[in-house]
Amino acid sequence: MKGSDPVKQALDQLTKKWKVPPEVYDLHLGKRGDVMDNQTEVNGVIYHIPYLSTAGLYVLWKCLWPECHNCCDRQGRLPLSRSDIDTIAKKLGYKSKSEFVGNETVISSWQEQESLGSIITTISMISLKRKADEQEQEDGTPLPCRFLDGKGSCTLHPDKPGVCWLYPFASWTESDSRGRPKVHASFQLTGDCPGFYLDNSVESMMPVLQEYSKKIYNYNMEISRTVREKYGFINFVDLDSKAR
Repeated sequence: MKGSDPVKQALDQLTKKWKVPPEVYDLHLGKRGDVMDNQTEVNGVIYHIPYLSTAGLYVLWKCLWPECHNCCDRQGRLPLSRSDIDTIAKKLGYKSKSEFVGNETVISSWQEQESLGSIITTISMISLKRKADEQEQEDGTPLPCRFLDGKGSCTLHPDKPGVCWLYPFASWTESDSRGRPKVHASFQLTGDCPGFYLDNSVESMMPVLQEYSKKIYNYNMEISRTVREKYGFINFVDLDSKAR
């Protein structure tokens, strides 16, 4: 429906099968005014965990697979790193990377903005087709991934795109005051995942943060390599500096 909120649509669809805490529902829709950014660093990755100050609760996450594979049923895009292209081309039986790119990928472009900042990032990447006849204009539209089997497993696993290993985190790299790269990660609040829950401490999620920290750090280093080798493009715009 024209003018409808895709996140609310996704949430309402999710609640038909899963229980979504009202605080989590409202957080997705930006309806809470008490959200604080709790930063927890684990193995070189700075996680931005939402803290609901009024409720005194953290919004945390755990994967509910195999009961849930909603992230694969509603996949928005699958950007590929340089290593992904090499690995998946071989997995699908291609001897030529150029043939793989021509037959199995599209170009994706999208913008991301820091939730608490003024930096807009424009990203263009080679992306794996989520269906055999996917078109560029379908970029960002949730689609069932063609590599998901009837049991909820990925037929590319363990060679699936690096971005698939990170869900539901989005990640990026910034330079600290000494110019050293620092990797950050926050939740993707798209309304598609039932794994968010509430707790009065981050401790229950620490094993997940430990597990994901290496994946997130390595992925960001790989994306930097991908951009350097011209397999992708990233541009940053600071809205504050443009307004001056």
